Amino acid sequence: MSSSTTTSPRSTEPTGALDRYFRISARGSSVARELRGGFVTFFTMAYIVVLNPLIIGTAQDSTGHFLGGGDAPNLPLVAAATALVAGVMTILMGVVANYPLALATGLGLNAFVAFGIATLPKMTWADAMGLVVIEGVIILVLVLTGFRTAVFRAVPTQLKTAISVGIGLFITIIGLFDAGFVRKPAGPTPVELGVGGFLAGWPSVVFVVGLLAIIVMMVRRVRGAILFGILGATVLAVIIEAVGHVGSQTDATGKLVNPTGWGLNVPKLPDTIVDVPDFGLLGHFDLLGSFKAIGVVSAALLIFTLLLADFFDTMGTMVAIGAEADLLDDEGNPPNAERILVVDSLAAVAGGVGSVSSNTSYIESASGVGEGARTGLASVVTGVLFLLATLLAPLVAVVPYEAATPALVVVGFLMMQQVRGISWDDLDIAIPAFLTIVLMPFTYSITAGIGAGFVTYVLIKVVRGKASEVHPLLWITAVLFVVYFAIDPIKSVLGVG
Repeated sequence: MSSSTTTSPRSTEPTGALDRYFRISARGSSVARELRGGFVTFFTMAYIVVLNPLIIGTAQDSTGHFLGGGDAPNLPLVAAATALVAGVMTILMGVVANYPLALATGLGLNAFVAFGIATLPKMTWADAMGLVVIEGVIILVLVLTGFRTAVFRAVPTQLKTAISVGIGLFITIIGLFDAGFVRKPAGPTPVELGVGGFLAGWPSVVFVVGLLAIIVMMVRRVRGAILFGILGATVLAVIIEAVGHVGSQTDATGKLVNPTGWGLNVPKLPDTIVDVPDFGLLGHFDLLGSFKAIGVVSAALLIFTLLLADFFDTMGTMVAIGAEADLLDDEGNPPNAERILVVDSLAAVAGGVGSVSSNTSYIESASGVGEGARTGLASVVTGVLFLLATLLAPLVAVVPYEAATPALVVVGFLMMQQVRGISWDDLDIAIPAFLTIVLMPFTYSITAGIGAGFVTYVLIKVVRGKASEVHPLLWITAVLFVVYFAIDPIKSVLGVG
């Protein structure tokens, strides 16, 4: 049973064509809950429309050009393409895979593309996006041949549970950090509460009020608790900004100038609500340019790095969403797993073609699931909202981090409850599960946590003389993860940048 408080007894009698197609009643949901869940997921991850342009739109390639080919950043151009690709692929996930999973430009992957690929000597943004397209095509081939699905099914059920729990902690730290509740201090300690060990500034008040409001509504079993929490906190943030003129934490160059300001966007009503989007960024990629610029070996290593991160991030995310939605079978597999992976692979290709970096499944979808979403209808709703965001980008920017991130903390709690499904007295699985869980938030990487779990699971089985219990595909993936973790030393040995 899902840990969500909104789960109700399942009804199997469809009430119409929409119900039959998305199996809404069969999964114990309703159209209202799907709509609500779709809205919550969108509001929780709409920040990517603002954040992705700030990451890849403000970075120069090795030739000194910004994304789109200009000599100055064009953030609206990147925002429009980001929202468009996210919208189309999320709708596709809902319609084809019937799964409450939204997709958008992958954080971490976009930073790697911006600062680890585009800046390499002789590389251009078009070359970098060409590598993203190639990586997506390779993953798609792996799915269509059954390899990616087979790897997913070869993972022990309890290790899948650990992945889900780890992701719960991961999105919790994302929520706390993005809200400024937890920060990186100037001193020797890695993190601290607020500013100087104390909560400071009105944005922190908005986060705390939003979090407590959602908690109160949840324990009172109010339907729509997460959505109401986000909307209420946003209204409070707009009022506070209008009265107190708090301002942003950073200036136009990204420099921290106001520690107690708003974390990403300032919550004030925009001058214009509707704006005509510019999709001129689409198609700005060079499929083979990187091989000419940096050589075959270097390009291949970059593709491998992108591929491995993309490959396992989605695996962990779809398990976590399925667990929270109570959609997994007895072996921990979600319904339509191959379709989910096909759409996710196409999203990686679409991200490169759209020049917005690889698109991937978002763990923030768990916020919509926590609100009741169980089917692909919620994804269709989220996708449509992303498409509308291409027109309503000024309005999307009204919701600040501090109003949206309480949802991530609450959903992190819901996902953490699955930890009871792990046999902690069995060291064969307990140690890999522990490393999987703790390394996700502590390294800020889903891939690192999954990799550590896989490698230690295989190692423990070997040293205990149980190597025959390890699925052949787990051997392969464990070796690939060893290569992944050692990618920089391998580059040094091969003499490539």
